[in-house]
Amino acid sequence: MNPWDPITYTCVTSGTMTQEELDALPQDSEVFSTSLLEAEQLNRIGHDLDQANLDLELLKLERDSADVTHTHYLSQRYASLQQFTSHLQEVLREHTVLRERLTKPLCQQNLPIHADLHRYVVELMGMVVEFIQNLEVKIKMVQAIPKTGHYWSNLNGAITQLLAQVTEVENLYRFQALVSFHRPSKIVSCASVRCPHGILEHCSSHLNSLHCVIRF
Repeated sequence: MNPWDPITYTCVTSGTMTQEELDALPQDSEVFSTSLLEAEQLNRIGHDLDQANLDLELLKLERDSADVTHTHYLSQRYASLQQFTSHLQEVLREHTVLRERLTKPLCQQNLPIHADLHRYVVELMGMVVEFIQNLEVKIKMVQAIPKTGHYWSNLNGAITQLLAQVTEVENLYRFQALVSFHRPSKIVSCASVRCPHGILEHCSSHLNSLHCVIRF
């Protein structure tokens, strides 16, 4: 029995309401107001929106940390780690042999060389010996390359000064020869007096030879 039936029956019997008025009332009338229903609907929509934002943040976090947490990348790193650990295990198994190889000196050992490479090894050893012999000279030559221009200018200045001094010596010798062989009846021409054994030509030839050698 509906709990509201006694009240409606009392209203009908007392004459407050008629049966027709009672039947005209809607049976499924809403108890709560429209504003309350709208507030509940807005609350539900806000909850759904918060859930969607939370899912979006989780997706962004998963995208940013995919290289760390994704199974694809984790499997690759796990495979690399397994390969590295297996290599370490092999090294630990052969640590005795490895220690002997590291402590054993490498000098005075015979290296196996194929027979068809023997002639190349002989040529290579000759080149190595020659390189070691001339290494110090070549290093000095390389170190002197930045100063070559300075040395060249100094050499040119020295050659010029030497030629001037040789010319001065020749002039002095000619003057001394004129004084020594001067006679009242015979005047010796300056052009006929020469340095003994061609000192000027000799010095000039040596200087030119030195200049050519240095240029080479």
